[in-house]
Amino acid sequence: MTTQQFGKNGWTPERIGSLVGKTYVITGANSGAGFEASRILLSKGAKVVMLNRNPSKSANAIEALKQSLGQHIDVRFIQVDLAVLESVRNAANELLNTTPIIDALICNGAIAQVAKQHLTVDGFESQLGINHFGHFLLCGLLFDRINEAKGRIVMVGSNAYKMGLKRIKFEDLNFDTKYTAWDSYAQSKLAQMMFGYELQRRIKAAGKNVEVQVCHPGASRTNLLMDTASTFNKMLWAVMSRVIAQSAEKGAWPEVMCATEQGLKPGTLYGPTKRANTVGPVDQNKLESIALDQDMAAKLWALSLDKTSLNWSL
Repeated sequence: MTTQQFGKNGWTPERIGSLVGKTYVITGANSGAGFEASRILLSKGAKVVMLNRNPSKSANAIEALKQSLGQHIDVRFIQVDLAVLESVRNAANELLNTTPIIDALICNGAIAQVAKQHLTVDGFESQLGINHFGHFLLCGLLFDRINEAKGRIVMVGSNAYKMGLKRIKFEDLNFDTKYTAWDSYAQSKLAQMMFGYELQRRIKAAGKNVEVQVCHPGASRTNLLMDTASTFNKMLWAVMSRVIAQSAEKGAWPEVMCATEQGLKPGTLYGPTKRANTVGPVDQNKLESIALDQDMAAKLWALSLDKTSLNWSL
């Protein structure tokens, strides 16, 4: 049984005080949970920098936020394609040149259930490339700036981490032998979460000032599957989401909590707590031991440094 940290009603945005003077960077922020997280943070007076792939959708998202919250809000957009490492480097460089303080980086952007194997320009299976390698490189490039602010990194994982093969398939990362949409997605989210917990351990050992938290949104009504899943899975989710899923706004609560709440614990997974952690009050979830496998995480860290050509001495 998991420990309740926030009582029977769980964490809610009402716990957030003023965020005036704070700057939050969010990947995949023009729709879904990322958009709702932006809205909540902006409503508390924070500045938000969206890292999105699509400029027109980003402009529409910003206009919608201004229509809702007022023209005075401080929100802007930097283009990044997490599937392209060079794009990640360019975005990080622009961010460092324009953003003196980063209080939190929320690694929210993701793709899921890619129906057929697709490789990125850097040669990665697309879900692993975007969900893990792209975010790994971004975190490494921005780490010193976040450390200067004594800020946070929030890894938005998924319950899928405990499904699929339940390991990193180092011998066949791209699933060239037998590709399935589910196994490859599960691997990508496991990798992302293992990276988060490994980063926690390395920061503690190095005495750095960055807090890392890992969460998941549960089952939320977003467009995560609409661009990538098979037609059958899209139709299935369209029906099921009306019955079992919560709103995108509630799906954003765990990542906003992890970016703002004091007293959160390391080695913990935060998210909805009802119906197998798909909906309900936000609090601690039971964390499967695979996510904390230190040997596998160390191997993944070394591999990620090599694949991204990143010099990160943490």
